[in-house]
Amino acid sequence: MKIRFSPPFIDDDIRREVLETLDSGWITSGPRVLALEKLVAEKIGIGHAACCNSATSGLLLMLHWYGIGPGDEVIIPAYTYAATALVVMHAGATPVMVDVKEDFNMDVTEVRKKITSKTKAIIPVDIAGWPCDYESIDQLVNEPEVKSKFQATSENQKKLSRILILSDAAHSIGATYKQKPVGQWGDFVVFSFHAVKNVTTAEGGAICINLPQPAFDHAEVYRTLKLWSLNGQTKDALSKTNGAGWKYDIVYPGFKMNMPDICAAIGLVQLRKYGSHILPERQRVFNTYTKQFAAFAWAQLPPQDTADKTSSCHLYALRINGITEAQRDKMIERITATGVSVNVHFQPLPMLTLFRDRGYRIAEYPAAYNSYSREISLPIYPELDAEKINYIVNAVAQAYRAIV
Repeated sequence: MKIRFSPPFIDDDIRREVLETLDSGWITSGPRVLALEKLVAEKIGIGHAACCNSATSGLLLMLHWYGIGPGDEVIIPAYTYAATALVVMHAGATPVMVDVKEDFNMDVTEVRKKITSKTKAIIPVDIAGWPCDYESIDQLVNEPEVKSKFQATSENQKKLSRILILSDAAHSIGATYKQKPVGQWGDFVVFSFHAVKNVTTAEGGAICINLPQPAFDHAEVYRTLKLWSLNGQTKDALSKTNGAGWKYDIVYPGFKMNMPDICAAIGLVQLRKYGSHILPERQRVFNTYTKQFAAFAWAQLPPQDTADKTSSCHLYALRINGITEAQRDKMIERITATGVSVNVHFQPLPMLTLFRDRGYRIAEYPAAYNSYSREISLPIYPELDAEKINYIVNAVAQAYRAIV
């Protein structure tokens, strides 16, 4: 049996929407992007969401919006995908890494230790779709002692007058924290719509705006993000086509980060079906895995839903008790040989050449290494039926018996 790791959910409704987009003659940023932004905001329960061409672009855009640059520091977890750190570096700032807790997410007590007068932002990451401790992070950045260290160097920093909370929620659309969607936590929340994510536009992302009001006008922030994501151009192609006239101006040295309609078409249909089909089916697979792996003493299950947190079930991050990194890798070889595609999320950043060469050392992040060295990400998507799930569980169990 061949089981892919994370194929995109594509049905006839999606195919129809994409074909209608192609037939409309409008495939770049246009009405479907606007419709997707409106739908994201509606589903999250906020006023404004801005789409872009990737979550990476969204994070970089927000660091730029906050005026973060050379000499500044941004605190991130050591356990995340490289993009979380790369956007900080592209902004000209320095990534300051902290260790994580048993649930994969950043340890707020470690964050506190790393805050300095140079700290301008914290980027919490919801690994596998499990929400971070946003309330603790919010309380931390608002403590008088922490706020007194903050040194504003841009107009937006002066208005907020504290460390920015920029949530990397690439994995967690559909997750909740304290009975609210994760998209309502943090000053900005960035979702990913990459091909392997719960909701996809092939490539893309969305920025949710949650800045304190009335200090910030969300509609004005949205307009700024749209302007900056399209080269600082005052009119997009759609508005010119709809009678706004051909003449435009460039009023800011912006970026090329806009999402095309052909991509938004996929996301529109997926998001419409997310709460009724895609998410419940991912939860079914997640819960079935949990019931079956609970029978094995060697299996450390991923975090389970609580009264305060529910997962988006983006990944089933299984950890194997009592094994080494080398044994984990041999288990993956055995599992793959059965036709089951699995993965590892993630190699902690200090283990990667780029960061190791810059002086980051994995020995300083023992919890991150411990989880990584024993982690195997299993397939989780709606098309997995009971037979396939049983096959996957048996493949993992047989690999454990063979190696350990």
